[in-house]
Amino acid sequence: MAPITRRKHQDLFERLPSVRGEMKFNENIARYAWLRVGGPAEILFRPADLEDLQDFLHKTPTDIPVTVIGVASNLLIRDGGVPGIVIQLRNEFNKITIDKDTIKAGAGALDINVSRFALANERSGLEFLSGIPGTIGGALRMNAGAYDREIAHVLITAEAIDRDGNIHTVGVDELGFSYRNSKAPTDWIFTSATLYAEPGDKDSIIRKMDEITAARETSQPIRSRTGGSTFKNTAEGKAWELIDDAGCRGLRVGDAQVSQHHCNFLINLGHASANDIERLGTEVRRRVHEKSGIMLQWEIDRIGLTEKEAAS
Repeated sequence: MAPITRRKHQDLFERLPSVRGEMKFNENIARYAWLRVGGPAEILFRPADLEDLQDFLHKTPTDIPVTVIGVASNLLIRDGGVPGIVIQLRNEFNKITIDKDTIKAGAGALDINVSRFALANERSGLEFLSGIPGTIGGALRMNAGAYDREIAHVLITAEAIDRDGNIHTVGVDELGFSYRNSKAPTDWIFTSATLYAEPGDKDSIIRKMDEITAARETSQPIRSRTGGSTFKNTAEGKAWELIDDAGCRGLRVGDAQVSQHHCNFLINLGHASANDIERLGTEVRRRVHEKSGIMLQWEIDRIGLTEKEAAS
């Protein structure tokens, strides 16, 4: 995406409502992404609080595209950048509170911080969140899980806001959770979750979290630039096994590589482009399909425009 200036996009700027939060033009959001690739957001908006977000969505024309990102741990931002508005929930959306046997976490709160908060308050059942490198909002959107637990197992209610600024509070059954998926409307932006967290033994909670940390360090390339698990597991087998059987371990496109450590992770060796990574993923899917007849489904979310699309 070509550099964006207020003058060049004065029309877009004038169509947006005033906000109390932070708004940046032509913002380099690749620096937030774990893969460290991709083009800029045309406009990055970090609302001050729920009311700021609600007012902004209600008053923003619906033809202006809106995209939501968390900490971009399971995200590929394409090289041409993201047109329209990119919303990132921080500030008030990072808060975590406790009330009896429930913990309420803002959508911007890191999963690991929620698990640590639960530990500090001697609440069990949320240890698995320490093994998910994302935010609560992302966990709700994709029913994130790890080590035989999913957000669906602990969620009581979720709060979301739609494109018109209407707020919805829904129970776990209304979200239609399945493996790495929810049936929540695509225009909903999750803003918080209330989770069940029963009292537990602090030493047992610490032990479980230590086991998860050790398992991640042993099995995943956590010190590499990666976007987490790239493809969803299938009914026929785990994605990494299918990828390995297709001879893709260590496969490279430019500076993008299928991890030697865990081949359902694509890594940036240092100078990969988003196009390199997406082409590598496409080639992995092709080879797995050729070998097994199974077409892997992307788990990593891909947003934005290619350079060619942005230039047209």
